[in-house]
Amino acid sequence: MASFVAGVDVGSLCTKTVILNSNGSIVSYNIIRSGSFYKGAAETSYTSALKKAGLQPDDIDYIVSTGYGRTRVPFRDVELTEIFCHARGAKKFFPEVQTIIDIGGQDSKVIHVNDNGDPIRFVMNDKCAAGTGRFLEVMAAGLGVELDEMSELASRAQKEVEVSSMCTVFAESEIISLLADECEKADIAAAIYRAIARRITGLVGQLGLKEKVVMTGGVAKSAGVVHALEERLNTRILVADEPQINGAYGAAQIALEKHLRHYCRSCKKS
Repeated sequence: MASFVAGVDVGSLCTKTVILNSNGSIVSYNIIRSGSFYKGAAETSYTSALKKAGLQPDDIDYIVSTGYGRTRVPFRDVELTEIFCHARGAKKFFPEVQTIIDIGGQDSKVIHVNDNGDPIRFVMNDKCAAGTGRFLEVMAAGLGVELDEMSELASRAQKEVEVSSMCTVFAESEIISLLADECEKADIAAAIYRAIARRITGLVGQLGLKEKVVMTGGVAKSAGVVHALEERLNTRILVADEPQINGAYGAAQIALEKHLRHYCRSCKKS
């Protein structure tokens, strides 16, 4: 009989679900906006992932929830912190990883992992939205461009300008002032990415950099941020094809481990 497990990552901005088969391969995943009702977001994301995989709730043997709203997932078997799940997910995607830079909707983290994919040290900035997905959304709106247009825009930068503040409100005011001074949007976009890279580099400095480095979270989709960080850290950064599902993927991998251990114990007893 086929076996399936799921990981549900309820983040502050987006909720992600990943479903794996018994071989640990992804059979479906889903990403939606979390909104203010985390329980509803978890149920919608999970149901959509099930539908995409052609599965029913009874087909899922084990579910691990993680993320900011992990306690709001009523159908979970167990909840785990995103630190542990991001570590496991990144290790599965990139076995050589030692440092994870995770930039989500409203916080950022740097995690050192061991050879087993377990977190051994981490630092987190969750006091403000500086350099996070929410920060980028506000900056893009201030520039009057779509978020997914910013990286290409920044690649056309010709002149170096500076965005010095990482406070979302003050940084937005700086952008308005730069636009009023007739600075090019491309130059401002590049300045925003450099500012984020400075912020994250400070976080990395608290732990130290161990290669290889993997970047996860929705902000890892931004080629401009990744490039700015690579230049600032002077190292190559690895990014999965869909970095935003890393936490849910790690949660699902842990769900599979827990299910298989339970299954093996049951087999021995019988």
